[in-house]
Amino acid sequence: MDVTFLGGPRAQRGLGVVAPFDFALDRELWRWTPDDISLHLTRTPYVPVEVSLDLARRVSEHETLGDAVRALIAVTPETVAYACASGSFVGGLAGERAMCEAMTRAGAMPSVTTSGALLEALAELGALRVALVTPYTESVTRALQEYVGQAGVTVTGCAFMGLTRHIWKVPYRDVADMARRAVRTAAADALFISCTNLPTYDVIPQLEAELRIPVISANQVTMWAALRRMGTRAVGPYQALLDEGARQWPPVLPEEQQEGWT
Repeated sequence: MDVTFLGGPRAQRGLGVVAPFDFALDRELWRWTPDDISLHLTRTPYVPVEVSLDLARRVSEHETLGDAVRALIAVTPETVAYACASGSFVGGLAGERAMCEAMTRAGAMPSVTTSGALLEALAELGALRVALVTPYTESVTRALQEYVGQAGVTVTGCAFMGLTRHIWKVPYRDVADMARRAVRTAAADALFISCTNLPTYDVIPQLEAELRIPVISANQVTMWAALRRMGTRAVGPYQALLDEGARQWPPVLPEEQQEGWT
């Protein structure tokens, strides 16, 4: 069979992703990725520590980041993203900036972190008051509150789960319940769901329709910011950050998206 008429595979552009060793949601990142972009993921070395401030510091050490970025250079990504919320907010604003600089030095390419992307997304949405949902312990959640506070953003409410492992197994129903708790006390301009290991893709439009504010998540903002550096857009229908038309509430959701999440 002559297949020469096919002309070869479609040209791909590369986005490098550095994730913690326990990251389990590769498929979720791909859902935000356009067809002409390939994700090249690498993970930080395993350390026998539960989710905690200690783990956040260990998976974000500059030497670790440099090694991970250098491992990606062979496939020549156009930019690199550090896909970990706690690892990029644990050192505050100065720590996050230093991480980006370390990654850029190691790979000579633009870089972004999840927590840096969070602040970019809040600015894009004009959000100065944010409610937070996290799967973390109280101490890790407090570090996130301090991080956004350093950026001049007011935390209006917060709900956390206290988990130290298997965060990727949390069902959407639990995420939705925590979101409702976080916005219950005071009006917020946006809701942020933290942790790249917490599934959020399908629940975002549902929560936006119910709460009538933009809902952003760790994986979503990471992909949005990284792809924007490449001059392209993340894919995410009915998500306000990615689609200005979705910032009018209540949006009309497809019937299949209205079932099975509450």
